[in-house]
Amino acid sequence: MTQELALSVILPASNEEAWLGDCLRALFASTPVSGGAEVIVVANGCRDRTAEVARDLADLAERSNWSLIVLERAEGGKIGALNAGDGMARGAVRAYLDADVVVSPELMGQLTAALQSARGAAYGSGRAIIPRPRNPLTRAYARFWKNLPFAQSVAPGYGLFAVNAEGRARWGEFPDIISDDTFVRLQFAPQERIGVSASYSWPMIEGWGALVRVRRRQDAGVTQIRQRWPQIMENEGKEPMGFSGILRRALRDPLGFAAYASVSLAVRLNRQNAQEWTRGR
Repeated sequence: MTQELALSVILPASNEEAWLGDCLRALFASTPVSGGAEVIVVANGCRDRTAEVARDLADLAERSNWSLIVLERAEGGKIGALNAGDGMARGAVRAYLDADVVVSPELMGQLTAALQSARGAAYGSGRAIIPRPRNPLTRAYARFWKNLPFAQSVAPGYGLFAVNAEGRARWGEFPDIISDDTFVRLQFAPQERIGVSASYSWPMIEGWGALVRVRRRQDAGVTQIRQRWPQIMENEGKEPMGFSGILRRALRDPLGFAAYASVSLAVRLNRQNAQEWTRGR
């Protein structure tokens, strides 16, 4: 019988050699997770050294009391990678981590403990910190975006989210969708979401064109879920912003509002190619 662990981290990675090493080293520097932990790196459709970067850290994983599994899939696609990783996972708590995220040492332990102690199905994440972008427009956009109701809600889960065993039972395999994180978050009512105090670093994509592509994909993902599973949209739970909320934020940060509004307008004018995968938000 395969021994169950407290935590499985499922990490889909496609051409992520530039990011994956820092992501895994931070994970292995975590404070010990009671009950044991594993990370399953699913390298999918890679044309670089993503899988090799992960395997090169096998000794560090062992010294850190983490189990490291590296799967390689010739076929690209995050959904297939998530399902492949889930199929091998032994953890009672499942965490889904993006390869460009760097967790703080306390995060995985806090998240695992909080989800294990929850009564019933639960979803959780940490406190996201956006590193200072290099691009001035992205800096303005990020400054405005992080004060929007979604970013300020409990456990929005961008870059990292986790569920306990009861929570994972709410869906089977990941369906073929654009926005896996939105799909999972909306399986849970707001009172079933847990935000822990420990942080993680989540970089925002750089440049106006890239922001437009990401925002277009994000909006298409939400629309897809609304059309296929309208009943779970009632779990959104974020505070409506309204005109007064937009005006208040615009007056507080006019440059940030201008950056955000320009991206939003460009998305509205051209909603093509939303299926194309793009890093970040």
